[in-house]
Amino acid sequence: MSALKTHKTSIIGFSLLYLAFCISYIDRAAISIALGQIGKDFNLQASELGVVISVFFLGYSLMQIPGGWLADRFGSKYVIVISIALWSVFTVSTSFAWSLGSLIAIRLVFGIAEGGFPPAAIKAVAEMFSKDNKPKMTAFLTSSNYAGSMIAPLVMAPLILGLGWRHAFEVIGFAGIAFAAAYLLLVPNDPKPASGQGDRQTASKRIDWATTRMLLKTPFLWQLVVVWFGLSCVNKGLDSWMPLYLLQQRGLDLKSVGVLVPIPFLLATIATAIGGWVMTRFFPDREKYLLVGSALLTGIFLFAMYRSETIAALIVFQSLVYFFKSFVLATVIALPTKVLHESQIGTGIGMVNLGGQIAGFIAPMVMGFLVSASGSFDTAFGFLIVMTALSVAVATTLRTGQQRLAASVA
Repeated sequence: MSALKTHKTSIIGFSLLYLAFCISYIDRAAISIALGQIGKDFNLQASELGVVISVFFLGYSLMQIPGGWLADRFGSKYVIVISIALWSVFTVSTSFAWSLGSLIAIRLVFGIAEGGFPPAAIKAVAEMFSKDNKPKMTAFLTSSNYAGSMIAPLVMAPLILGLGWRHAFEVIGFAGIAFAAAYLLLVPNDPKPASGQGDRQTASKRIDWATTRMLLKTPFLWQLVVVWFGLSCVNKGLDSWMPLYLLQQRGLDLKSVGVLVPIPFLLATIATAIGGWVMTRFFPDREKYLLVGSALLTGIFLFAMYRSETIAALIVFQSLVYFFKSFVLATVIALPTKVLHESQIGTGIGMVNLGGQIAGFIAPMVMGFLVSASGSFDTAFGFLIVMTALSVAVATTLRTGQQRLAASVA
């Protein structure tokens, strides 16, 4: 009976984490959907809009390792609740922006507030599930990133059209505050995995600074950081600029953008959800080849997307880009849960996600300046292809079959 209750608690906690990730991506994607209206209201150029998008990821990246360390040190629940509540407050605050400077300041603090959530959420999965299930459940949870991005245009486009961008931000911000209260009440402080005393004992261990320093000196983790940095430039760059690209360069209206933008995220959600299973089932100790192949196919379809002449072809190739880059995301997030001790997972995930969020700071801003300088998106797409090549190159140097960091570091 106790095991059944524990399993039920884990499923409830996991479901709430999945929904929380969806909310976080709706909140952060809202700025991209509203970019056209915000640019008109504040009379902003593409380069300035790129800074507005990028500064969120600067704050977000700063909190990746500290957020993971806090979750390892004090447990995941309160880091998650505080993060959700704070980012929701700053979502509401975005509606009160009165200038470019205020918008940049709000987005920076918004990013800091949300930055502790991803490593804490992955840590929570490690607390809820057994060792064998961690990689699969971690990748499945990560699929919520794309589910949220898929839902975001369907939610935000009607809200912006009906209420204006300011009131739309208020609606989703207050919804997030209510969700933080629900998570606080429904999830226990220290959820236990359902598979034995050994996991219960390791769950109680807390990370110290000496172990953190050892993790920070681990080359394998930094290789994963660089691999995900390159693919995340594609991820964050397309997420940030595709709505405006479709509006301006492809001549679509906001309603059409709201319908077309979610389609690639559907394939990304599927790929990420099954990525952990594919990794453990077909690439045990050969995860390197999954990373290299997926990154290479991402680059090929990215080039085809940028060269496509019709909207239909563009969306098909973009969907394939999102499908294969999502296997990279699933693998780089699932691998640390396989090779690290449970008490180190939050910090390890924070390190890997740091690469993604630094890319989130760099890519939208670089693309904005390239678009402003050249007057088209051609050079911006060239930048993304170069970043894909970087990921492929670094992935080939990985030695995934020899990693057993839990034994050596712990």
